[in-house]
Amino acid sequence: MKNKFYSNGKLLISGEYVVLDGALSLAVPTTYGQSLSVEAIDASNIIWNSLGDDGMSWFQNTFEYDTNGQLKHIQNDEISGKIVEILTAAQLLNPNFLNNKQGYRITTSLTFPRDWGLGTSSTLINNIAQWAQVDPYILLEKTFGGSGYDIACAQHDQPICYHLQEGKPKVEIVEFNPSFKEHLYFVYLNRKQNSRDGILAYRTKHKKDLNAAILNINKITTQMLDCKSLEDFESLIVSHETIISKMIDLQPIKHTQFSDFNGQVKSLGAWGGDFIMATCKTNPTPYFKSKGFNTIIPYNDMVLMKV
Repeated sequence: MKNKFYSNGKLLISGEYVVLDGALSLAVPTTYGQSLSVEAIDASNIIWNSLGDDGMSWFQNTFEYDTNGQLKHIQNDEISGKIVEILTAAQLLNPNFLNNKQGYRITTSLTFPRDWGLGTSSTLINNIAQWAQVDPYILLEKTFGGSGYDIACAQHDQPICYHLQEGKPKVEIVEFNPSFKEHLYFVYLNRKQNSRDGILAYRTKHKKDLNAAILNINKITTQMLDCKSLEDFESLIVSHETIISKMIDLQPIKHTQFSDFNGQVKSLGAWGGDFIMATCKTNPTPYFKSKGFNTIIPYNDMVLMKV
């Protein structure tokens, strides 16, 4: 028996941070993602191998069952501990999962560099949830935490609007195929931002006027969907950055790093790392490369659009 599962990566276009408090957010699945291959073997352990986008192994370990049928790892490290945590949580959600000490050879394979922050964890959670036949949102809650928008992106092949309603995920497939998309680019900032650290920092802030901020972000998200011109979209980016800046007490990245850029720049997800979105009427690759940022991906090459 051999099964293979696949999940899309993600980018959060609007609503970073406040998506945790119920704001309406625009998110897009990416053309990049992660697969998980499951092969039954004649053994009573789980042999795990994780491959990077270059096909090279970046993590390997073997997991054994104890006398109670619970998994344990041979080598003690953070990644091994997290895998055991995820698989154990899946076992609790589905008692029929891994309940007979059957052995498996597991291979995960990324199609993007791990440090890009496109969802190494969320794609793994969604893949394991598919294998275990459990709710991926609950599995996420019991392991990494977060709003769950990344799980929604993992499952959908086109842009979505996402929000939490009474703590439950609400997903709506939307048409976000702007006429000016050839002027949108995604730039990697050469450093991965830990989303859990970003969430913790946000939670510790004294968030004044949270309800007003959420209402404004909701309005911006809706306007982004209906936007007909690049100029209007850039105006929405500026408004969005201003709102979030005040909430988390950080300056927008356009002010701190790209003040001379002839276009607009928006942080995506936790501020300070991973990808930004840049708008520009001409190809901005020379500008960003001159600043030391060599990964510049056009909208059409990054965003997964169902044909």
